[in-house]
Amino acid sequence: MQLVVARIGRAHGIKGEVTVEVRTDEPELRLGPGAVLLTDPASAGPLTIETGKVHSGKLLLRFEGVRDRNAAEALRNTLLIAEVDPTEMPEEEDEYYDHQLMDLDVVLADGTEIGRITEISHLPSQDLFIVERPDGTELMIPFVGEIVTEIDLEEQRAVIDPPPGLIDDRAEIVSSRDDGEASGDESGEASGEETA
Repeated sequence: MQLVVARIGRAHGIKGEVTVEVRTDEPELRLGPGAVLLTDPASAGPLTIETGKVHSGKLLLRFEGVRDRNAAEALRNTLLIAEVDPTEMPEEEDEYYDHQLMDLDVVLADGTEIGRITEISHLPSQDLFIVERPDGTELMIPFVGEIVTEIDLEEQRAVIDPPPGLIDDRAEIVSSRDDGEASGDESGEASGEETA
């Protein structure tokens, strides 16, 4: 099984180093010296990591045979792909590889079917499940413990406990004001003005 573990960014310096956008939770395992990675486009690889270091919060890699800035710049936007045993599990107990989550059925705790995971989007703040509903529409569900309460790989399902409005357009609106104040000036609320 193949997993995208990084994307090569711009060249760094003049000796062939490149910045990489890491797309794995295990960079020390997947992007260490000696690792041989496939590439997309395939014509750029395979690439063998010679050295790696963190500089100003970014991972810098140097590949065997890439010795100058021009060669490094030619690799820009290349995806790095690791060959992974499909039965391998991440080291942390509540972590999963993308391929393990793809196509899982998404259901509520009572078994109500919501849809199927078709994509996992990795954002800086959190990961999102892109879920295709039976009617063909898509939902984005944050992959956080408060919402995704269970991943059952054996049953091939993800159980969610969504807050109001996440999967249904008819969001439940709850006012924190007393009933007497709820009928206050709506135009002030809409413009964000506070009333004294």
